[in-house]
Amino acid sequence: MNNIIILPIIIPFIIGAILLIFAKHHKLQRVISGLTSIALLLFTIYLTVLVYMDGIIVLEAGNWSAPFGIVLVADMFATLMLLLTAIIATACLFFAFKTITPKRERFYFYPFYFFLLVGVNGAFLTGDIFNLFVFFEVLLLASYGLIVHGGTKYQLRESFKYVIINVFSSALFVVAIAWLYSVTGTLNMAHLSERIAELEQTGVINTIAMMLFIVFATKGALFPLYFWLPKSYFGPPAAIAALFGGLLTKVGIYATIRVFTLIFYHDAGFTHKIIITVAAGFTMLLGVLGAVSQFDFKRILSYHIISQVGYMVMGLGIFTPLAVAGAIYYIAHHMIVKTALFLFEGAAKRVTGVSDLKQMGGLLKTHPWLAWLFFISAISLAGIPPFSGFFSKFPIILAGFQEGQYVIAGVALLVGLLTLFSMMKIFGYAFWGKQKHTEEQAKIKIGKLLAPIAPLVALTIILGLAAEPMFQYSLEVAEQIMDPQIYIDSVLKE
Repeated sequence: MNNIIILPIIIPFIIGAILLIFAKHHKLQRVISGLTSIALLLFTIYLTVLVYMDGIIVLEAGNWSAPFGIVLVADMFATLMLLLTAIIATACLFFAFKTITPKRERFYFYPFYFFLLVGVNGAFLTGDIFNLFVFFEVLLLASYGLIVHGGTKYQLRESFKYVIINVFSSALFVVAIAWLYSVTGTLNMAHLSERIAELEQTGVINTIAMMLFIVFATKGALFPLYFWLPKSYFGPPAAIAALFGGLLTKVGIYATIRVFTLIFYHDAGFTHKIIITVAAGFTMLLGVLGAVSQFDFKRILSYHIISQVGYMVMGLGIFTPLAVAGAIYYIAHHMIVKTALFLFEGAAKRVTGVSDLKQMGGLLKTHPWLAWLFFISAISLAGIPPFSGFFSKFPIILAGFQEGQYVIAGVALLVGLLTLFSMMKIFGYAFWGKQKHTEEQAKIKIGKLLAPIAPLVALTIILGLAAEPMFQYSLEVAEQIMDPQIYIDSVLKE
C-alpha cells in the first residue's frame, strides 16, 4: 500500500519520457497530457483523503530502513500540496491547449511540463534533505526549459537572471547540506530532527539554518532575494506564467515551513521571531509597493507574488498553531487565486493584444464574464470577505496581535489595503471605462479560455464560504507539522 505514494513522481516522469517520443504529434500529446493530468488530480484527491483518515504513509525505497535509506513521506501537509499542484497543473494545461501555438508545442512543451511536476511532487514527498536538493534541481531544469519556451529576445534576456540566481542558490544548498552532514552525520529529516534536538541550536547549527533559509528565500522570492522574479515571469506565455506564479515559489515556501518546523525550531526566538518575521514584513511591503507602481497587468500580478508569499512566511515567523494554520490556508488560497489571475491576464491579452493598462479598457462591456470572474479573484486576493483571501489572512493577522507582533500585523493590514488598490487599478483600467480595443477584437470569443479558469474561481468562493471546515483542516495540518515527534515516529519506527 505504501508504494502508492511514489505515483505522483513516477507517473509524470514516465509520461514526460513518452511525450518526448511523440514531440511532433500535437494532438496525441494533448490527449495523453490531458488524461494524465486528470488522472493525477483524481489520485491526489484519493491520497489526501487516505492520509487524512489513516495517518502518515512512509515508503522506504529499496526496502532500506530509515535513516540509512531514501524515504518518501506523505503527511497531511505534503498531500495538501500535491492536491493543490494537481489542480493548478490541470487548469494551466487545459488553458495551454487553447493558447500555446504548435510552434511552441513542437519544442517539447509537454515533456518539460511533466518533468516540472516530477520535481515539484518529489520535493513535497521527500523525507531526505539531500533529495530535496535533487528534486529542486529537477524542477529547476524543467523550469529553465519552460521559462525560455518560444525563445523571444525578452525571455532569453530576463530568464538569464533566473538561471544565474538559482545556480548560486543551488551551490549554497549543497554547501549547507555538506556542513549539516558533517555536524550531524545524517541527512534523513526525521533523524536530523532528533540529532539537532540533542545539540544546542546555537552557533554552527544556527549558521547552517540561516544558510538554508537563504536558499529557500531565493527559491520563494523573499526579501531581499526577490529581484529576479517580476521580469522573469513577465516573458513566458500566460499558461507558463500562471503555472510558475501559482506553484514554483510555493515549493520554496513549503521547504521553509517543513525545515523550520521539523529540524530548526529550537531557537525560535531568533530564527523565527526575528529573522523570518523581519524578512516576511519587508517582503510584503516592498512587493506590494512594486505592484502599486506598475501599469502593466502582468507585472502587477508578478509583484503581488512577492507580497503574498510574505503572508505565508509571516505565519511561520509568529510560530503558533493559529498562525501556521493561517499560513497553510493562505498557501491554498494563493495558489488557486494567483493561477486564475495570470490566466485572466492571458485571456484579456487574447482580446486586446496588449497588457499595458493604459492601452486597455471596456472589457466589462464586451466580455462581462471575463470581467466579473476576474473581479471575484481580485478582491479575494485583496482579502475581501466572503472569499478565501479574507479567511486565510485573518488568523495570521489575529495571531500577530495575540503574540504582540503589532508591527508585522500592521504591515499585513496595510499591504492588504494596497493590494486592493492595485487590483482595482487593473479593473478600472482594463475592464471599466471606455472601450479601447476594436470592434473586431470585441467579437473574439474566449469562452473556451474561461472554462479552465472558472473552477479556480469557484474554489476561492468555496474556500471562503466553507471557511470553518477548511480552517479546521489547516489547523490539523499545523498541529501535525508543529509536533515533530509525529513525523519522527512515523519515519523512524522500530
